[in-house]
Amino acid sequence: MESFRAHLEKFISIDDEKFDAILSYFRVLEVKKKQDLLSEGEICRSMFFVLKGCVRKFFINEKGIEQTTEFAIENWWITDTFAYEKQLKTDFNIQSVEQSLVLVIDFQDREELLKKHQVMERYFRIIYQRSSAAAERRIRYLYELSKEEAFIQFSTLYPWFIQRIPQYLVASFLGFTPEYLSEIRAKLRP
Repeated sequence: MESFRAHLEKFISIDDEKFDAILSYFRVLEVKKKQDLLSEGEICRSMFFVLKGCVRKFFINEKGIEQTTEFAIENWWITDTFAYEKQLKTDFNIQSVEQSLVLVIDFQDREELLKKHQVMERYFRIIYQRSSAAAERRIRYLYELSKEEAFIQFSTLYPWFIQRIPQYLVASFLGFTPEYLSEIRAKLRP
């Protein structure tokens, strides 16, 4: 749990006692590779913080093809934010890409945490602001960049993903087929 504490301390100040109290609102979940954490049609009751591993959020489009919209690696959060905040059925699936270890906080537990530990209000505000800013950037890149430029941008900003994430998932995230990704990669090789 030291990695979670170090993550929190990047944004807020907490002592041992406060950290233990905060941690008591979470449960630890070990997930196998390709294990579902959330399935389309379920009420989104939980947020997931990745301690170890990688998790992705995706939907299945009208052609039956999986479209990855988000990844979460160590020290990143993932959920269907809209469905979580409204306690609605989700339109997404959340699944582990690798064997992973995650912290889970259910909606009611998070609400209680925020009431009892005001410092977590600040923490989640900062996290949501950063998440929103990242989403804004991604939307702009979708409109502004060619597919090749999007791949170059992604591989430059997140080189560890290119080695770590299967190529078909990178292609899904960037909005093209694995075959097209192979063509781009071949074209860019010296």
